[in-house]
Amino acid sequence: MSKKVLDNYGRVSIYLEQGHPSPVYHIDGQIPANPYGSLMPLLEDDFLEEVMYNGGQQCVKVAHREWGICRTNIWIDDEEGLQIAKNIAAFTNVPLGDGPGMVPLFDGRLPDGSRVSGLIPPISPDGPTLTIRKFREDPITIIDLIEWNTVTSRLAAMLWAWVDGLDAKPANFIISGGTGSGKTTTLNCLGMFIPWDKRLLTVEDTAELQLFHDHWLRMETRSERPDGTAEVTMDDCLRSSLRMRPDRIIVGEVRGSEASTLLTAMHTGHDGSFGSLHANTASETVTRMTSPPMNVPPIMMVGLDLIIVQTRLHRGGKHVRRITEIAEIAGMEGDRPRLNPVWKYDPATDTISETGVPSKLREMICAAAGIRPADFEAHVRQREQILLDLMDRGVRDIESVSKVIQSFYSQRD
Repeated sequence: MSKKVLDNYGRVSIYLEQGHPSPVYHIDGQIPANPYGSLMPLLEDDFLEEVMYNGGQQCVKVAHREWGICRTNIWIDDEEGLQIAKNIAAFTNVPLGDGPGMVPLFDGRLPDGSRVSGLIPPISPDGPTLTIRKFREDPITIIDLIEWNTVTSRLAAMLWAWVDGLDAKPANFIISGGTGSGKTTTLNCLGMFIPWDKRLLTVEDTAELQLFHDHWLRMETRSERPDGTAEVTMDDCLRSSLRMRPDRIIVGEVRGSEASTLLTAMHTGHDGSFGSLHANTASETVTRMTSPPMNVPPIMMVGLDLIIVQTRLHRGGKHVRRITEIAEIAGMEGDRPRLNPVWKYDPATDTISETGVPSKLREMICAAAGIRPADFEAHVRQREQILLDLMDRGVRDIESVSKVIQSFYSQRD
C-alpha cells in the first residue's frame, strides 16, 4: 500500500495510506513499564491534543495539533485497558469498578494536569474507554492566537483593553463555542491580561487553566462518591469565592445554577468576571443562559458586556479555530437582551473585522476612565504595537508574554 509521509519528529512518523482519509501516527521503540502502559509515549507528545482509547477492538486514536484525528499503531487489549483505566482512576481517588461502592465511569485530572474521562463495562459494552485531553506543557498565548489567525492583532489589542478596562471598567464576558473550538485556550490567553495587583479566583470542574499570575486561587468541583462523600458543585465554589474578596473571577464551563451566581457577582461590583459556555452563536448563548438549567433572569443579562463566539472550522484540508462573532449586550428589547454585533467573521477572506456598530462598552470604559473615544483608540493601538513587537522578536512563551504585559501596567500613571 502506497504511503505519503506528512511529518517526522523524534520517534514519530505520520503518513497517509491510500484509501483512508485519516493519517497514521506511528511511534517506534519499546515502552517501559509504567502506570499508563502503551499510552505513555502519547501522553509525552506535546503535539497531541487528545488521546482516545475505544476498547481493544480498535487502535488508539489521537488528535494531533497539526494533522487532526490520526490512527496509531498502538493496540491495547481490554485487560490491559482496564488496568490502565484503574491506574488512572486511582490518581483521581475514584474506586473504578462494577460493584457495590464502586463506579463504572469517572472524570478527573492526571498529575500533569491532563483531563481524563473513562468508562468501563457495562457502561461501555465494547470494552474500557479513555479520553484524555492533554495538558500542554508549553501553554498557548495570545501571540500564538494572532499567528494562527484565531484573532487579528487589532482584535487581540481590543480584547486586552476590554479585559483591563483601562483600569476603570473591565468587561464582563462569556466565551461560547462548540466542543474542541478552543474556548478554554482563549479563556486562558485572556486571563493573561489581568493585572497582577488583582486577586484572581478561578472555578472549574476540572482544573485546566494555565495562567501565569501573581495572586491566583484555584477552586475545583468534586462529584459525590459511593462512600457518601458529598458533592461540591460549581455553584458551591463560586458562592464561596465571593466571600474571598476576588477582584476577578473566571468560571470554566458554565452549565447550571452557577450562571445566575456569576451574573449576580457581575451586578454587585465584580467587574472583569468571565467564563466559557457551550453555544454556537451569541443568540444561542443568550437562549441557553436564560433557559433551564441555568435560568438566568433575562434582565440580569445586561450585567454581561460581551459574548465572544469561537468556532472550529475546516479550511484548506485542516481544522482551524477562529473567533467568529463578538456581540455586546446593549440593554433590553422587550423581554430579551438586545445583541449588537461589533465584530464579525468573513469566511470568504478568513478574517474578522469590526462591523461599524457603535460600541456601548467603549462608551462605558471611556466614561469610567474619563477619556474620549480617540484616547481609547490610542490605547488600543499602543497595545497592538506591543503585541506586534513580541511577534517580531519571536517572544511567545507564557512567562515572557505575561511579564511584558505586567511591565506595561507597572509603567502607566
